[in-house]
Amino acid sequence: MMDPLKPFWQCWLARRIPPASRVELNHRQIFIMPTRIGATFASVLVLMLLVAINYQNSLAYGLTFLLMSVAILTILHTFRNLSGLVLSAGSVRSVFVGEPLLLRLRLESAKRPHQAIALGWDVKHLQELDVPSAGLTEVNIDLPALARGWLRAPRLRVESVFPLSIFRAWSWLDLQQSVLIYPRPIVGAMPLLQGTQPHAEDQGAATPGPGVDDYQGLKPYQSGDSRRRLHWKAYSRGQGLLIKDFTDVSGHDLCLDFMALGGGIEERLSRLCYWVLELSQRRQPFALRLPGYLRASSSGNEHREACLQALALFGEQQ
Repeated sequence: MMDPLKPFWQCWLARRIPPASRVELNHRQIFIMPTRIGATFASVLVLMLLVAINYQNSLAYGLTFLLMSVAILTILHTFRNLSGLVLSAGSVRSVFVGEPLLLRLRLESAKRPHQAIALGWDVKHLQELDVPSAGLTEVNIDLPALARGWLRAPRLRVESVFPLSIFRAWSWLDLQQSVLIYPRPIVGAMPLLQGTQPHAEDQGAATPGPGVDDYQGLKPYQSGDSRRRLHWKAYSRGQGLLIKDFTDVSGHDLCLDFMALGGGIEERLSRLCYWVLELSQRRQPFALRLPGYLRASSSGNEHREACLQALALFGEQQ
């Protein structure tokens, strides 16, 4: 499609097929046109008709009209292969810039089967699958994650040339799929808030894990805790898996600061993203400071996701 006409095409599509997370295809959403094979087939039929007229041959007439009848029936069957198919958006997971983004789609059939259904973002890269009668099929379609922030999936092309490949029925659907893309993590020195320093023995790295200075007692084992701290005597007494708990008595909290870094905005965000992931993996409490944003010191999955979201959306809320 020519670029000058693309805005008009998109506006017309938005009115004809409005965005929806679940769509059942019907005559309003389905378009149908001959394929290249179909155009060749039509040309052959015209030649056969001319030959039949020229020679007044009944057998040629009969063969020509028989093939024309097959073509007309093919229009109906190609349309019916898409009609009634239900498409809906599935779950999607946030990724980092440069990672493959997989969008999950669900295809359902209430009655008849749908065969050789092709899906994709453009006509050159389509995945083909079958949907059984009264069945459900799920498929993952990849989409490049090129920039941080919210990524809205483009319209999805759904098409079929079943059964004879002489007609193509297709539709363009907006399933309202959006996913948050995080900055690409880049390794570098820890960007600490001015006046905040790590342990002298860390040499620029964070304290590895929870505190290691003062023994506090025992606490229940959680997935990800160091097995070297397991209290095997308590386990042998039937008290379950417990680990030795230590606290850090150095008296400082780590604060990752955007202004402590040099370079461009994207490079700074990528460095901060790396340390958010690193400190979260170590279960080390930290704060995050961006221009116009401050996340108090904490730890855990919720804190990590909030920090990653702030990095991904930096600049969009200004």
